[in-house]
Amino acid sequence: MNVVITPHRFDKIVRVPASKSHTIRRLLVASFAEGVSTIEHPLDSLDARSCLAVCRALGAEAAETLDETGIACWTVRGIGGAKGLCRVEAPLDVGNSGTTLFLALAMASLGGGAVTFTGDKQIARRGAAPLLAALDGLGVEAASGENGCIPITVRGPWRGGTVSMECPTSQYLSALLLAAPLADKGVYTVIETPLLNEKPYIEMTLSYLDAQGVQYEKNAGFSRFAVHGGSSYKPVNGIVSADFSSAAFPACAAAVSRGRAVLQGLDPDDSQGDKAFFDMLSKMGCKVEWESAADRPAYVTVTGPDHLRGGCFDLNATPDMLPAAAVIAAFAEGETRLVNVAHARIKETDRIAVMAAELGKLGVNCSELPDGLVIRGGKIPSGGTLDGHGDHRIVMALAACALGAQSAVTITGAEAADVTYPGFLNLLQT
Repeated sequence: MNVVITPHRFDKIVRVPASKSHTIRRLLVASFAEGVSTIEHPLDSLDARSCLAVCRALGAEAAETLDETGIACWTVRGIGGAKGLCRVEAPLDVGNSGTTLFLALAMASLGGGAVTFTGDKQIARRGAAPLLAALDGLGVEAASGENGCIPITVRGPWRGGTVSMECPTSQYLSALLLAAPLADKGVYTVIETPLLNEKPYIEMTLSYLDAQGVQYEKNAGFSRFAVHGGSSYKPVNGIVSADFSSAAFPACAAAVSRGRAVLQGLDPDDSQGDKAFFDMLSKMGCKVEWESAADRPAYVTVTGPDHLRGGCFDLNATPDMLPAAAVIAAFAEGETRLVNVAHARIKETDRIAVMAAELGKLGVNCSELPDGLVIRGGKIPSGGTLDGHGDHRIVMALAACALGAQSAVTITGAEAADVTYPGFLNLLQT
């Protein structure tokens, strides 16, 4: 699908969709829990539905309802731990969801039956070799295609032990942390992490273990974790927090079009690391105002300035923000450096190379670093035709960029935005 975005001022009140990271974690914990969980206002997107389908295939029962405003509620009856895993005959398709692939395959490896995972062409390029090597060290049989890519087959059970695993993506560590408590009683899992990117996502995962009363130890530097087996998960209930990752894109639209975005539902105390994006906006000249009240959800208002300014930003903890940050930098006066984010190259696409190429088509002075981008902005980008590369965050960033461009921008492969933010493109076009 191609979409055409014409330049205009963005001025809207936006209900931010639920967090993908929270939604998928809740689905997996609920699916392995004893009893029934009620997940209110989950992210109803392609990635979340891929996870829901995997959970059902593993044995969880899930029912879907809508409230009077049309917002989803998912009721999940869990399998009560690894012993409740179903026998799985057909490969489980995770679609475009890397989070589902990594987290679910670790949890599926707790059982004694073989489970195979597959996905779309982008997932086929995202290797899990460090995670599979760690699982092998814990007693799991793990087989895969070249470089740890799909199809991936795992067969447990876990026997525990000590493994060392580099984590260019935090999802490898989150996968082991969510699965390890459900290993048999007496199984002790120690994970050493000589490299760990995206630390806030680990803090999010640990918040789920804390809520479940799981016994674990970690050192101050997050380089060693130890988890006791024998736990059982309780149901998880309540409203899923809004997604700071998704909120970045309407905020970006306001910033580059000298507009205004009122973003509803964001919790400034949530564990999501991408809330740091709003500090970045403030440093680049945007007006960022938080409001909260006891009788309504919190919201933040982002107002774009007459002149954005560049800066140097370390995106190691927030690699998903690189596309939006690059777009804002294109409009900012002076040089902007987005650094320490080499792992942005192993997302759905090589987002460093892709953003450099696509912004270059609009006349933006943008060059690659091994671990980031240097953008010399201040010149209004031209219009033209851009390739979304089938990457939801690339599509949304380029669409936001179009609002401040000199003329209309056509983006190919725009349907990818529905992976995490259904309706975003309509929001920009209306």
